[in-house]
Amino acid sequence: MKTIQELAPQNVWKHFYSLTQIPRPSGYMGPVTEFLLSFGKGLGLESFTDEIGNVIIRKPATPGMENRKGVILQAHMDMVPQKNNDTVHDFEKDPIDAYIDGEWVKARGTTLGADNGLGVAAMMAILEDSTLKHGPLEALITTDEETGMVGAFGLKQGTVNGEILLNLDSEDEGELYIGCAGGIDITATMEYKGDKPDDGDVCMLINLKGLRGGHSGLEINEGRGNANKLMVRIVQSAIECLDANLVRWNGGNMRNAIPREAEVVLAVSSAQQQELLDLVEDFKETFVEEYKGIENDIVIEAGVVNEKSDVVPVDVRDSLVSAIHACQNGVTRMIPSVPDTVETSSNLAIIEIDSTHAAFKILARSSSDSMKDYLSDSLADCFKLAGMKVETSGSYSGWQPNVDSPILAAMKESYKEQFGVEPAVKVIHAGLECGIIGANIPGLDMISFGPTLRSPHSPDERVLIATVPKFYDFLVATLAKTPMK
Repeated sequence: MKTIQELAPQNVWKHFYSLTQIPRPSGYMGPVTEFLLSFGKGLGLESFTDEIGNVIIRKPATPGMENRKGVILQAHMDMVPQKNNDTVHDFEKDPIDAYIDGEWVKARGTTLGADNGLGVAAMMAILEDSTLKHGPLEALITTDEETGMVGAFGLKQGTVNGEILLNLDSEDEGELYIGCAGGIDITATMEYKGDKPDDGDVCMLINLKGLRGGHSGLEINEGRGNANKLMVRIVQSAIECLDANLVRWNGGNMRNAIPREAEVVLAVSSAQQQELLDLVEDFKETFVEEYKGIENDIVIEAGVVNEKSDVVPVDVRDSLVSAIHACQNGVTRMIPSVPDTVETSSNLAIIEIDSTHAAFKILARSSSDSMKDYLSDSLADCFKLAGMKVETSGSYSGWQPNVDSPILAAMKESYKEQFGVEPAVKVIHAGLECGIIGANIPGLDMISFGPTLRSPHSPDERVLIATVPKFYDFLVATLAKTPMK
């Protein structure tokens, strides 16, 4: 059987095979760091690590190309360690078993590590090839990207010298990414003492489920239902019409996922059970109509539940529900220069309320740092008005698109010359290392691109074989046509 080392271009696949033989799960960078340093030094190139653990390898310009702008080739060295339940594999000891399956390269029972091993392999092929034409080159191979973009955050100004950065970590060949979103976590909390429920009250559970959910960046523009924002309409109406007491609320479980499910327990008098059931049914009909064609499997169930708990005090209840209702959620603004792409958004991701404590968790995103700060501040004010304590954390910068980028113009022209079609130019409403690196080293002209990958971060990860030579040939041609200094 043909092995991946026989695939074209062989100079890329041989290096990718070498990477599959070296354990490199996030958090275990020692072996691959030593391998990359040894590789660079073996070529007689300046090779070193910075204080955070990034590997930098420098290659001088080829004769006659010294006047070109310096290029930083950037990828990350770590991979996500995921395996099927029935697969025996130690990611700190065992090699990845990669194989060819029709049009794809896959791994047996584990992640493949093409994210971002193919980017690193392409860089290695270029560093090794003395026949290529290019200006001054630096390979920047960042550490622990998958567990918090550690290498990008730790990169210091002056570590690399180039003016152009080519990030080789995108997943659709033929697409050039020129911007990405930054993000910030907002957490609002409140503590209080619960009240005793009214005599004769009955606890009723309302369960909303069946929504599509999805990525809170990439799919925030599709108008999908947010379980918490739908549920608050039911709860607010139950309070206004039935004077319902709030016992607890649990909605969502990940900041970067649109919440698919939420459940609330309300306390009402026994005489109002049917009224609450009717109210829930009315809202179900409303939501089905509002989300027709987007959410086709909405389920809202309600019934009596045996819960013995205090209830949220009335004044606190009203403040919390008002804050949830007022909280900005979804798309705030599109990018003015790329009007079909989201610039700024927020996701009311997680709500946890019981009789003594409330916690709301939100992820706000924007490719504009100023808009990210504005949205974060406005969300914080919304919760502060409800008397909640607000904390922000995990902030990282976005990458503002530059449609007039010189390297973008050169790459669009080069791609059309090679393949006869224009590449798609896109901005991704999710995080890339470019945003962080660009904040640490202002002024870089940046593009992100790569071969076609599917299902990264899972054992279904695979790379479309036919896209790898196109990706590599395009990279080589780009280096030969980088702008003058």
